[in-house]
Amino acid sequence: MLGTVGTLIGLVRALPQFIRLIRAKDAHGVSLDTAATSCVVSFAWTTYAVLTDQFAVVLATGLSGAVFALITLLAMKLGRQVTEVRAAPIWLVVVIAITLIAGSGGLGAILSVSALAANTPQVIVAYRERDLSGLSPTTWALTASDGAVWTLYGIVTGDVPILMNNLFQFSTGAAIVIRRLLWHRTRARFSET
Repeated sequence: MLGTVGTLIGLVRALPQFIRLIRAKDAHGVSLDTAATSCVVSFAWTTYAVLTDQFAVVLATGLSGAVFALITLLAMKLGRQVTEVRAAPIWLVVVIAITLIAGSGGLGAILSVSALAANTPQVIVAYRERDLSGLSPTTWALTASDGAVWTLYGIVTGDVPILMNNLFQFSTGAAIVIRRLLWHRTRARFSET
């Protein structure tokens, strides 16, 4: 049941950001590094799930990785600079090397902190940039929800990498939602005056 709910959230969590970029043609507040790293991390989770026979994780992370790839490309088209991408290439090399050297156990160990690596650039951008108009609060609310569901899944299945990763997923997602809501409230207050 948790796998099904987590899969459904995972399938749609990045879509609001993608749709917002298409409609608004505005990438203000969107971390290109988070989008690119999330793409790498999602496909690394897909690999881990294949190696550990967890179909629900394969489906959710594979499709999520494809959407994050599209977000990355669209954000660059809308003005984000490729020089913003710092963590993604490092994570790509790390996950390939660890998988080749240590298999699913090593990959699971490194992936236990992957949400922290992927989402931290977005937390930084959300707190540094003044204009967050391009940032989808729905994507990050779904990200926090996704983290909560998969944390429970990790507890139930005893899968520590999934548990740890999704504790980070929940906390970083929640931090971004809070920042976006505060930005929106401040903006609304200034437009009233």
